Amino acid sequence: MDARSARPKGIALTDRQRLAWLRLIRSDNVGPATFRDLINHFGSAETALAALPELSARGGGTRSIRIATEAEVQRELEVAHRFGARFVGIGEPEYPQTLRQIDGAPPLLAVKGNLAAAAQPSVGIVGSRNASISGAKFAAMVARDCGRAGYTIISGLARGIDTAAHRASLETGTIAAIAGGLDQPYPPENAGLLEEIWDGNGLAVSEMPFGWEPRARDFPRRNRLIAGISLGVVVVEAATRSGSLITARLAGEFGRLVFAVPGSPLDPRCHGTNGLLKDGAMIVTAPDDIIEALAPISQLDLFSAPVAEEPDRGGVSMMPPDESDRSRITDALGPTPVEIDDIIRHTGLPASSVYLVLLELDIAGRLHRHPGGLVSLAMDI
Repeated sequence: MDARSARPKGIALTDRQRLAWLRLIRSDNVGPATFRDLINHFGSAETALAALPELSARGGGTRSIRIATEAEVQRELEVAHRFGARFVGIGEPEYPQTLRQIDGAPPLLAVKGNLAAAAQPSVGIVGSRNASISGAKFAAMVARDCGRAGYTIISGLARGIDTAAHRASLETGTIAAIAGGLDQPYPPENAGLLEEIWDGNGLAVSEMPFGWEPRARDFPRRNRLIAGISLGVVVVEAATRSGSLITARLAGEFGRLVFAVPGSPLDPRCHGTNGLLKDGAMIVTAPDDIIEALAPISQLDLFSAPVAEEPDRGGVSMMPPDESDRSRITDALGPTPVEIDDIIRHTGLPASSVYLVLLELDIAGRLHRHPGGLVSLAMDI
């Protein structure tokens, strides 16, 4: 099946569900993975919201958990509407299909622009903010040729390579992943470029609230969107300590292809890309290298992956574990990340009990979640 002609599947959220989903993800200690577990356990965001205070108390929370109010979220929805944006849920047809498949995919994305851009297979292009002339020209060439071959280009709106890739793909379609709110583009000098993107054939996406100014720790979160939406990520000029290498690492973890453009060993901007090549990244010396490598993948059915939906049922009535079982689960945890399956085997308790206690600890702020589904006990509480 050609992914470009497949029809996305999914079920639209009702207005009431969208409001509850946004309240849940905007509440304290609820990240994407926790959100998913809450929906799976309680059946709906509304039921999960009502359960948060009790979960936090059972998990040993030392203060009242802040739950986003309906009024707060309604204001955010109104701001988005005035801004010309909307929120798309992970189970809805408009949600980027490949992003659904990664661990910790955002339950809701704020989007503005042409949603058709997210319906096409995508290629990520990232690299140095302090790009060389030749690096920027090569990134633009890759973006143009991949765009003409039917791929949407996704990047992070940063200076240098990102800017060159976006500009070269304005006509064919480009996606800007934003680290802050959609109304807080970074760097500010690219605000005009962002407007060109969403006023044309492109799209802007963010998982952060409107008004959120991006901080250093928000950029790896944005990089995860680039890696998750793309089928492959191309790195053009990246220093040894570069955010682009985070994107490349995440792409590898998500099963995406990682491409790197070789550069001079004397140019510090190329040390990271040359290192990727040593580690097995695919070498790129022409856009056709990318197009040919992605051709078999782009024929796959990207739209049959399971979608996250609110089950058509009420909340779960299972009794919580008793204190003895809860202690066994908590005692099995420590500062070292472990697999949840190992906790289940170690304690001999039902998986449902283990997952519920982990949810309690999570909502109480006592659990750390790590890549690959690993968990550890927060020792700074």
